[in-house]
Amino acid sequence: MNIDKGLVGGSTILLLLSLLQTTDMYGYEIIRELENRSDKVFQFKEGTLYPVLHRLENNGYVKSYMAKGDTGKERKYYRITKKGQKQLAEEKKKWEVFTVAVNKVAGGEVHAHA
Repeated sequence: MNIDKGLVGGSTILLLLSLLQTTDMYGYEIIRELENRSDKVFQFKEGTLYPVLHRLENNGYVKSYMAKGDTGKERKYYRITKKGQKQLAEEKKKWEVFTVAVNKVAGGEVHAHA
């Protein structure tokens, strides 16, 4: 199923910070991990991912550094910062409120009006 890019866009920061909370990763690794964990629902292109990573870095949510990977190749890794951890908590709260509200509408819950 193709998911609307607008829906994905609204959750990109949450997704990326959530991944980086567990371990530092380089760009292609992030793309692969998002795809794997979401059963291929989230398929980012490098042209989509890197501008978001740069924005996260400019906001102080992630920090990048160069290091050699498993293959010995030098790569740019991204690590979540303390500020990023706080933002992730905020993004999770926003997502919770959003999903509850969507489910109330889409799920057809009926509310009695006084």
